[in-house]
Amino acid sequence: MASQEDRARPASLQTDGIPRVRVGFMPLTDCASIVLAAELGFDLQHGVKIVPTREASWAGVRDKLVSGELDMAQALYGLIYGVELGLGSPRKPMAVLMTLNQNGQGITLSRRLAEQGVTDAASLAKLVAAKNRTHTFAQTFPTGTHAMWLYYWLASAGIHPLRDVQAVTVPPPQMVAHMRAGNVDGFSAGEPWNQRAILDGIGFHAASSQDVWPDHPEKVLGTTSDFAAAHPEVVRSVMLAVLRASRWLDEGEANRTLAAEILSRPAYVNTPARAILPRMLGQYDDGLGRTWIDRHALRFFADGEVNFPYLSDGMWFLTQYRRWGLLREHPDYFAIASRLHRIDLYRDVALSLGIPVPDSPLRTSRLIDGVAWDGRNPAAYADAFDIRTTEPAPFTA
Repeated sequence: MASQEDRARPASLQTDGIPRVRVGFMPLTDCASIVLAAELGFDLQHGVKIVPTREASWAGVRDKLVSGELDMAQALYGLIYGVELGLGSPRKPMAVLMTLNQNGQGITLSRRLAEQGVTDAASLAKLVAAKNRTHTFAQTFPTGTHAMWLYYWLASAGIHPLRDVQAVTVPPPQMVAHMRAGNVDGFSAGEPWNQRAILDGIGFHAASSQDVWPDHPEKVLGTTSDFAAAHPEVVRSVMLAVLRASRWLDEGEANRTLAAEILSRPAYVNTPARAILPRMLGQYDDGLGRTWIDRHALRFFADGEVNFPYLSDGMWFLTQYRRWGLLREHPDYFAIASRLHRIDLYRDVALSLGIPVPDSPLRTSRLIDGVAWDGRNPAAYADAFDIRTTEPAPFTA
C-alpha cells in the first residue's frame, strides 16, 4: 500500500518501483483503450502502471487535470481546447497527445416525441416551429464534442440550438435518468447511454455523430503541458500502451466482445455488456423497428488513421466556438492547434510501433450539410454558416 507521502505526490512520481499514472476516464464505451491498456498489461510492458480513475462529469475531469489530481485523461477534444483558451475555467497550457477514437456517439430523442410524429431532424424542426412549448436538449459539456454534434445536427434542419430550443449540460451517465424523468426531450452523448435509453424503452435513435461527420474525431488522450514537459518518458510509455490497446481493439470481434465484458464491470461503465457490445460492432437498432450495420461505426485504430492528432480536427472545434459565441473574435486557428497537438510525440511513438503517420496534419471531410472542411480557411468557414450567433454564449458546466 502506498504511504501517505506517496499518495500526496503526483502519481508519476511515486517511489514504489514503477511510475503509477492516474488516467481519468468517463464511464463510456470509448474509454476502452485506456482501460484495456491497464487490464491487458500493455502498460507494465512499457514500464508504467496506468491507474484508470473513473470520474463523474467532464467538469470533474477538467478540474482534476488542472489541479494535478489526474496526470492524464480520456478527454473531450473541446475540454482540452477550452482549458487552453480559458473558456469556463482558469487558463492553463494543455496538450493533445493522440486521438482515442472516431465515431460512435449518438443523438437520442424521447419516445414522447416519437408519439408526436418525430422520427428525425426534419420532423423535429416542424414540432419546434409550432412553438407549443420549449424543448430541452442535453449535451455533456459546453465546449465538448457532444454539444457540437447536437448543435450542428439541429442547425442542419433549420433549428437554432441556442434560440429555438433550450440546451443544458448533463453528465453522460445521468442522461437516461433525466430522459426517464421527462427533464429532457433529447440528448447527445457517447455510448452506451444512447443504446441504454433504447433498451429501457424511453428513447429512440435520431442520429449518430457519424451522420453529422463521418469518421469525426472524438475523445483524445490529454494532459497539461507542464506534465508532458516534466515527465516525457512517462507520457511516451502511456501513449505506447494506449496505442497498442487501440490496435488490439480493432483486431476482431472476439477482442471487442471481451472488451465489452470488461467495460461492463462496476469499476468502469457499470452497465450490462448487451448495452455496450452491439454498437461497438456497428450493429444499430433505432428503437422504432429499424436495424442496420453502420459503415462508420466506432473505431479505435484503423492502422493508426484514427489516432493521429490532426491539426484540422482541433481547428474545426474552434470554428464552432466562434460560430456559437464561445469566442468573440477569430483566434489564430493554426497556431493554437499547432501549440496544443503534440504531433512530435505521437510520431515518435507510432513509428516505434511500426504504425504509419500521415504526411499532412490537415485532412478533408464533408459534413451532414454538404460543406467541406479541410482546415485551410477556418475564419471563412466559421463565418459562412447561415445559422450562427454573434452574442456571447453562457458557459455552465
